[in-house]
Amino acid sequence: MKHYYNPMSRAITTDWMLKELEIEHERVFIDFTTKENHQAEYKNINPMGKLPALMDGDTVVTEVSAICAYLADKFPEKKLAPAIDSADRGAYYRYLFFACNTIEPMFSLSVCGLVHPEPTTAGWGDMPRVLETIESMTPETGWALGEQFTAADVVFGGLLDFSMVFKWMEPSPKVAAYVDRIRQRPAYRETHSAFLEMTEKG
Repeated sequence: MKHYYNPMSRAITTDWMLKELEIEHERVFIDFTTKENHQAEYKNINPMGKLPALMDGDTVVTEVSAICAYLADKFPEKKLAPAIDSADRGAYYRYLFFACNTIEPMFSLSVCGLVHPEPTTAGWGDMPRVLETIESMTPETGWALGEQFTAADVVFGGLLDFSMVFKWMEPSPKVAAYVDRIRQRPAYRETHSAFLEMTEKG
């Protein structure tokens, strides 16, 4: 299994996921300074030229949510996903895909000072609805699905953490407390040293 990685990319989240799983894999560093991600060898793996990417034998998986979901299902004994027939499976998928399909595009537009001219036609709606939904989905205690930490927390919690570090949002006390719990996990601390330095500097 190969994980295509650069710490200054979204691959930091999938690196964290792999650490949570404690599985052997090869980390393949992609050098942005030489635009290695835009060279033919890498673009044959991911034509977008973006990170992360995962190769498992002949299987190629890209996109943070997809990689985390794939890995959680591949290693069910690690319990980073509810069982396929679990009633929690629907909520699990919601957390995985709300993060990348709704939160990130909304925040990406906002940080550029842009507002979609017709929010009703955009899948991510508008900022007030996104923030309200984040608040409602953030757990008061524990993790997204209860007591068991899962890939939903890696993806959803990881994006909230990213958003706080880069000041994409001002978190409520509940969101800040959830992200603080995320930051205490050993696998997070091992893979996010640069983020932790940024948060400590304020």
